[in-house]
This record gives sequence, C-alpha cells and structure tokens, in this order.
Amino acid sequence: MKKHIPNIITLSNLVCGTLAVWQALQGNLICAALFIFLGAFFDFFDGMTARLLHVQSAIGKELDSLSDVVTFGVAPGFIVFSLLETTTSQLSNMEWLKFVALLMPALSSYRLAKFNLDERQTSSFIGLPTPANAMVWAAYGIILSVSDPSRLLLFSWFDGGSLAELMSNPWFIGVLSVAMSISLVLEVPLFALKFKNFSWADNKVRYLFLGIDLLLLLFLGVYAVPVIILFYVLLSVVVMSRK
Repeated sequence: MKKHIPNIITLSNLVCGTLAVWQALQGNLICAALFIFLGAFFDFFDGMTARLLHVQSAIGKELDSLSDVVTFGVAPGFIVFSLLETTTSQLSNMEWLKFVALLMPALSSYRLAKFNLDERQTSSFIGLPTPANAMVWAAYGIILSVSDPSRLLLFSWFDGGSLAELMSNPWFIGVLSVAMSISLVLEVPLFALKFKNFSWADNKVRYLFLGIDLLLLLFLGVYAVPVIILFYVLLSVVVMSRK
C-alpha cells in the first residue's frame, strides 16, 4: 500500500492543476492561483515521501512530470491568457497578444521532458523550474484581481496600487510572459529546492533561502513571490559558480 502514497500525492497535484485551469478559464484568477499554490505543496512532498518510504519508481517520475505540465505549465499559461484577454478587451487590434500565453505551456512541457533525460539535473536545475514560474503568475493573478492591491500588504509602506497599474499593462504582461517562458529552457544552472534529507550541512543554502523568503512574505505579502524568484536566480548564480 505504501508504494501508492507518493503517486496519490502526485495525482493530488494533477487535480489541483486541472482545477486551476478550470478557474482560470472562468476568469477566477484568485482561485486558480490558490490551486496552483496547493499543487506546489503536493509537488514538494511527493518525491520526499517516495524517498522516505523507499518506494521511488520510474512511473512516479513520469507521473510527476505529467502533473507538473498541467499545474505549472498549462494553468499559468491560462492565467496569462485570461490577463491579456481582459487587459486588451478595450483595445483595438491587440486581441492577438493573448495568444503569446500559449508559449508558456509549450516551453514548460519541453523543459520537463528535458529534465527527465538530462543527467545534469539530478542534484540541480538547468533553467527556471516550472513551479517557480507558475507561482509568479499565480501571484500576478491575485494582485490584478483585487480592487485595492494595497490590501495584500501586511505593512503599507509602499504604494501597491501604482505597481499594479504597471502590471496591468498588456505589453508588460506579454513581454514578461515570453521572457519567463524562455527562461524555462535557458542553460542556466540553479540549485534544487527539494530536500533529500534535513541536515544543516547538506541544506544550509536551502534553509537560508527559506528564512529570507519568510521575511519577504512577511513584509511584502503576495508581492514577495516575484522578488523571491529573482532572489532564487541570483543566489543560484552565486552558489553554482562556487562549485
């Protein structure tokens, strides 16, 4: 029975991704984002559970990638599609822009297929991980879905509304989505976030990263998510350059 537990967790990720796609198509980006975050929770623990129970399997690896395509590829792609559909609805001759969102699930699928075959990515990543990209767009959807973005801040020390105004520009959304989609397949080494054990010696960079992330979330709320991803990339450049 225990051999099925990791796969059940993985399938829970897939269900969350499917629900996220459904909510994004309905224009309910907050619910779509919450399902993506919940899917990321399941994705974090499926591999760890398999290792703890000593039930790693080839089917589990393939199932994980298939689930990730939906939750972290298709779902954020439809969030971008919905955002562009909304922001370009009152603009003439710009309806085509929303279709750039389709690049995200395409390159996410390519990145995950490459990950399964690339032996360099057993202990690190090459290119931005799909969950990181998906969580940026989940946060993006939340920010642009609330009437007063400043309410998303625990401490009102900067004007969230001004930033949201920039973020609602369709050209900004389109260019950023293309740039982040391409970053998924760039040959840039990044440290892996998943824990194989909980020792300080093996995971001190991860613990440092998570500690700073908590502080950023405390002060920036949902706005912290893109900052965290940028910090992750910069920290990875430093860490991987020393290896």
